[in-house]
Amino acid sequence: MTAEEIARLRKDYSLHSLNEEEVASSPIGQFERWWNDAEQSQIIEMNAMTLATTGDDNFADARTVLLKGFDARGFVFFTNYNSTKSRELSFNPACCLLFHWKELERQVRIKGIAGKIAPQENDDYFNTRPEGSQVGAWSSPQSEVVESKRWLEETFKQYAEKFKKEKLHRPPHWGGFRVKPIKIEFWQGRPNRMHDRILYSETTPGNWKIERLAP
Repeated sequence: MTAEEIARLRKDYSLHSLNEEEVASSPIGQFERWWNDAEQSQIIEMNAMTLATTGDDNFADARTVLLKGFDARGFVFFTNYNSTKSRELSFNPACCLLFHWKELERQVRIKGIAGKIAPQENDDYFNTRPEGSQVGAWSSPQSEVVESKRWLEETFKQYAEKFKKEKLHRPPHWGGFRVKPIKIEFWQGRPNRMHDRILYSETTPGNWKIERLAP
């Protein structure tokens, strides 16, 4: 595809609008409204979000993770605590989450601070996972260089056999992070690229300033 052909890839947005007078008083309340809209629209993997981090090499890094819970305290996802993302969050807990619900012409961008959640919360969620995913948490040294795909398959089989004889429990290197938001931007696509952008900024704990940003 040529540069000219790429430049012609355009879509005009017109499904919804977003006004300061109509949004919720808190960003979590507004997120819940949009979350419910996404659920009703039957968006595939509506909980998929991009997590952006920064490592000690000062390069930005990003990958898709799955949201597993949200409330006034923040947004939760789970991972291997020895993974690249976990090491980067340990170095710099400031991070960004991005939801893109293209079917609704919406994005939500969340800036916040990540912290590990309590062991009991980790156990509670781990126990809801399918058995194969539980075994995978033990068998995959996430983000590390490995010998081959065959090595991964054999390691998985070894752990699967091991836990036929032992109780399958959460590995100590696996758990969740909660991202406590300090800014949340709601983006709604509009015609002529005059998109609606509403920004919530935390002023004091539990209090939020609401502002409109130029598109």
